[in-house]
Amino acid sequence: MKKYYKEFITFPDVFVMLIIFACLITFTIPQLLTWQSWITLLIGMLTYALSEYMIHRFLFHIKKPDNSFLLKLIKRLHYDHHVDPNNVKLLFLPLWFSLPNFTILAGVFYLITRNMNLTTAFATGVVGYFLYYEWKHFIAHKPIQPLTKLGKKIKKTHLWHHYKNENYWFGVTHTTVDKTMGTYRDHTEVEKSATARNLEKRA
Repeated sequence: MKKYYKEFITFPDVFVMLIIFACLITFTIPQLLTWQSWITLLIGMLTYALSEYMIHRFLFHIKKPDNSFLLKLIKRLHYDHHVDPNNVKLLFLPLWFSLPNFTILAGVFYLITRNMNLTTAFATGVVGYFLYYEWKHFIAHKPIQPLTKLGKKIKKTHLWHHYKNENYWFGVTHTTVDKTMGTYRDHTEVEKSATARNLEKRA
């Protein structure tokens, strides 16, 4: 496992996000004496837990764009990951995508609360869950056996998404939204898709 921990932590995009998380949590820890900060931290985590599904399904799986620049972006963000699922260079979200989105989220939260301490706690929750998401995604594509029954199930569902049918099982850290939105199915009842490994070929 040590080599996988090292591979994960030293990947440039992950390493930068770990540094950002360390800075955020340094400012957040002194604020955790208040229940408001704990609630805000949880809201940040839930925000990313929901967005992982929404972004994956409705952005990363959009139909092939006609615009060449947009196609290049979506290929890097997700299409190429389906073509080569185990390529670690395509496994993690690039900083040019994640950082602006987190900044916008934090900015909106600050405009709502007008409270920098709560905004920092919110951002800590978002980035913390994002790193958890990246780790679970990494595990799903590496020969690592999850320790828990739930972890093993989530890894299986993600691999079904890649190798069985790309229209189901969008969750990476949980299946809650899949079950709510109707995209969680018994894999034995789902037909194998001809385009699971190449999203560009979808009609």
